[in-house]
Amino acid sequence: MSLTEKYEKLKHKLNRIGQEQLLRFWEELEETKRERLLRDIEQLEFENIPRWVEKYVKREHSVELPSEFDPAPYFKAEPPKGQEETYADAKAVGEDLIRQGKVGAFVVAGGQGTRLGFGGPKGCYPVSPVKNKTLFQIFAETILFANRKYGAKIPWYVMTSPLNHNATVQAFEENNYFGLDKNDVYMFEQGTMPNFQFDGKIFLSEKDEIAKSPDGHGGSLKALYARGAVADMQKRGIEHLSYFQVDNPLIQIMDPLFIGLHAKADAEMSSKALIKGYPKEKVGNFCLVNGRVNVIEYSDLPDEEAEKKNPDGSLVFQLGSIAIHIISRSFIEDINSEGFALPFHRAVKKIPHVNKVGEKVKPEEKNGIKLETFVFDALPMAGESVILETLREEEFAPVKNKEGVDSPAVTREMMTERAAKWLEAAGVDIPRTPEGKADCIIEMSPLFAACINDIIEKKSELPEFEAGKTYYLE
Repeated sequence: MSLTEKYEKLKHKLNRIGQEQLLRFWEELEETKRERLLRDIEQLEFENIPRWVEKYVKREHSVELPSEFDPAPYFKAEPPKGQEETYADAKAVGEDLIRQGKVGAFVVAGGQGTRLGFGGPKGCYPVSPVKNKTLFQIFAETILFANRKYGAKIPWYVMTSPLNHNATVQAFEENNYFGLDKNDVYMFEQGTMPNFQFDGKIFLSEKDEIAKSPDGHGGSLKALYARGAVADMQKRGIEHLSYFQVDNPLIQIMDPLFIGLHAKADAEMSSKALIKGYPKEKVGNFCLVNGRVNVIEYSDLPDEEAEKKNPDGSLVFQLGSIAIHIISRSFIEDINSEGFALPFHRAVKKIPHVNKVGEKVKPEEKNGIKLETFVFDALPMAGESVILETLREEEFAPVKNKEGVDSPAVTREMMTERAAKWLEAAGVDIPRTPEGKADCIIEMSPLFAACINDIIEKKSELPEFEAGKTYYLE
């Protein structure tokens, strides 16, 4: 088909859905730029755009709450009395699965470090308290330790975005894949969504390019399948994926208890949860709807439900979602074979664009809509789903903001505190301030230990910890 024929065909399709403005500058473009623009337009989901515009772009609140929902059941972080054997058995099952090479790691790493005042991929942000290791290095070393501990070969799937893919690949290559085998790191890009004006028209970012944004972490379930990662998992015999997001350096990537509970239940997608600190904490709420696990966003949960309490004073809806999951490969395969689609979430943003006269505009105020999907919206599709409580100080220290809550300073302090707690549990004396905080700075490399038992085995190698000093354990 000639360029002219392709143009006429796509022009007709755009007219039918009211997006003909995308060809506004056609006459000004040279041939290579025309080809680029048509490639962009061809990738649009023409049949879905009118529905998206009506349901998500033009409507300020598109989430419909279920008429009835209950708190979701869960496993406590520590085994309640009488359940010790259940937990021990699940942990043994998880260890066997890791040892047999049936578990892979999967990080969603499509974001930039903009909110941190950092110019590169967020995974390249230096965060550890002593050595200033990047998030990517911390995760790679965590996987490397598990490889050695279990005698396994754990593949690492890394989802980037068009915004940071090349820079991420470069960072891995320059750091020799942080000690991992290059062949065991599978990197791929997530999909994108067009950016919309408030009236539903799609923005152009250049005269020959549609304004687009990554399609959210929910896009990972499509991208895993479409970009060949699932096929790679099949080849390797991977049955389960440990899913986590790039901003959390405390993540226990290979948690045998979590993996074992998931596998023993024949679950398809399972989750870790925190007990919320207060009713309207900004985390999703795990609920049960028609017998299936769902997550209701904090902004969508009515105040009366958020504040409802049990007789013992605990919150009825106390389980907070923190984007840590185990996902079975068969589940990813099944939902993709059905042509599934997750609901979109609407975000009002400042969107740089080219205006009607071809001038580039960098808006000072929010001027349009970005649509993204969230991975937890796949939970209701899972026939079985397990929730395991984890402790904030053990596994959740996200790096999101330059200062204040979820800032690097808080994360580094939490990394030191977890190391101190593990050392004390292993019988090591740690100096503490009158307020109870560790009176020294400790960085425990993921290559040193993944749990308290790993420390006990190395206790004789440890120094005496003194107040005001800095320690790096590897």
